[in-house]
Amino acid sequence: MRLFIGDDWAQDHHDVEVMDEAGKVLARKRLPEGAAGMAQLHGLTGQFVPEDDMDSAEVVIGIETGRGPWVAALTAAGYLVFPVNPLQASRYRERHGVSRAKSDAGDAHMLADMVRTDSHQLRPAAGDSPEAEGIKVRQGRRVRRQDGERAAGPGTGPVHAHRAHCPRRDAGG
Repeated sequence: MRLFIGDDWAQDHHDVEVMDEAGKVLARKRLPEGAAGMAQLHGLTGQFVPEDDMDSAEVVIGIETGRGPWVAALTAAGYLVFPVNPLQASRYRERHGVSRAKSDAGDAHMLADMVRTDSHQLRPAAGDSPEAEGIKVRQGRRVRRQDGERAAGPGTGPVHAHRAHCPRRDAGG
C-alpha cells in the first residue's frame, strides 16, 4: 500500500492532503508546526494503513522545501520525502489547471498528486547521516549544526585549512 501526502508549509502550520494510489483524497488537515504537528501527521497516516500492512506500507510526501527540522523529522520517521522546487510546483499547477489562483489546500492537493504521478521525475530528500554531513562540509556549503552554530563554510574546509599552512607564492617569483 502507498499513501501520497502533499504538504504545503507555512511559518506556523502545514496544510496536508492524503491521497491513495488511485488519486482519491482520503483526508485534508491543517497541522501545527513542530512536534505536535508531526504527531498529528503520524496519527493521520496511521488511520489509512491497515495494521497487517504496516511493514510494507510506503508514505510518499511532496513538500516545497528540502531542509529544516520538519523535513528531517519526516525522513527520520521513514517517510519518502520529495522536495519540490517552487518553480516545478508552479509549472505542474499550470499544466493541470486553468485557474492561476493559489491556495494552501490547493497546493497540498497539487503536491500530493505530483508525487503520486511524477515522483519518478523528482529526487528524494537525502537524510542527514554523518556521511551526508561530511559531503556537505567537503563541498564548502554553509552548514549549521542543530545548536545553530556554523559548522563549516567557504574558506573553512579542509583544503582551505591546508592552504593556510602552505608558503605563499608571489606572482613576481
